[in-house]
Amino acid sequence: MLPRGKTGYYGLVGPGLTEGVDESALTTNALWEAVTGQPGTQNWYETVRVICRSEEAEAARKAENDRVYGPRRERAAKAKREPATPAQLKYLTSLAASAGIERFDAEFVNAVKGTDIKPRGPRERTATAAKRLTKAAARKLISALANP
Repeated sequence: MLPRGKTGYYGLVGPGLTEGVDESALTTNALWEAVTGQPGTQNWYETVRVICRSEEAEAARKAENDRVYGPRRERAAKAKREPATPAQLKYLTSLAASAGIERFDAEFVNAVKGTDIKPRGPRERTATAAKRLTKAAARKLISALANP
């Protein structure tokens, strides 16, 4: 049993310990009673999710994860390389005008942190600096400027 903050516990079950257990009737109270020998104190029932960690189950889980999230990961990686779209640049220019140069500079530095894009130069116009952004960095900068 491991504590989960102040709201409950996680139960750890090793191999061979779940034989003969009705997983559909397993609740946090039942798990607590099995581990401590005392009845649980909850007045509601929350089911316990049982996860198989065998090599076959892990391989199937990873394959399903790749099938579902693989295209999203590819799009995200592609967005980190492609330049910002004209629509993003136009919107960034209008946001920069309404947000102010100081805020634009601060958010620009945050948006390009961890990328190869250099921060805005001292005499560089905001529109020129925005043209150097990738789709992902432009999206990050737009989100930061649009949400005060």
